[in-house]
Amino acid sequence: MNTSKRPVSQLPRALTIAGSDSGAGAGIQADLKTFAALRVYGLSALTAITAQNTLGVRAATALTVELIEAQIDAVLEDIGADAAKTGMLSSSEIIETVVRCLKRWQFPLVVDPVMVAKGGDRLLAIDAVKTLRELLIPMATVVTPNVPEAEVLTGRKIETLTDMRDAARAIGQLGARHVVVKGGHREGEAVDVYFDGTGFLELPAERVLTQHTHGTGCTFSAAIAAFLARGLSMEQAIRDAKTYITGAITHAPGIGHGHGPVEHFWQW
Repeated sequence: MNTSKRPVSQLPRALTIAGSDSGAGAGIQADLKTFAALRVYGLSALTAITAQNTLGVRAATALTVELIEAQIDAVLEDIGADAAKTGMLSSSEIIETVVRCLKRWQFPLVVDPVMVAKGGDRLLAIDAVKTLRELLIPMATVVTPNVPEAEVLTGRKIETLTDMRDAARAIGQLGARHVVVKGGHREGEAVDVYFDGTGFLELPAERVLTQHTHGTGCTFSAAIAAFLARGLSMEQAIRDAKTYITGAITHAPGIGHGHGPVEHFWQW
């Protein structure tokens, strides 16, 4: 079933399938704020509920796969979507459910392979990495790992830009059509490496010296999904998402005593 066609007057629509962050800096909350800031109607399907703040995750409970599937089907059968993104999918069973649901629909899919929270808390079971690699990544239009996530997905150490390019190509060989390996965890300039299946593009940005970077990965991937929903090309969507997240970090409001959220509405 194809949900890409819509009445001219209807807003672009984007779906996020991810966990809830009670501190509202990451997860579903960050995704919906990003969609709203970029003038896209946001839909959501929660996979987990977490008790967290800027200092870390205190508790987390995954929702049942039946409820996750019901949420996805409910919004797509009625409202539809022009793009979707995934975030926290904590187990193999949840990943398998999401894959089964999304195979019935046709739209760009952004996969943010969330593994660990900013404070270091694990959000993806170790035994679910194989399922992520074998089932979800081959469905992805674009995958957006940071350096530690790319290391897990490829099984190799990443230290240089050459390493990032090699990792992006390796992830592409898993089936993803496009890959962005984010360089925020490396020293120096924050350079992301984009692989489109044939060539590479480096996307540099001046590093912002701040501890308020909670939810940057969620926000970046949500921005790509929003721009794809609006009809932009993949390269332009990634470029615009890079500009958006850089501005959001630069204007972070300084909330909380730990890793605070970025400013999703900085353009307004």
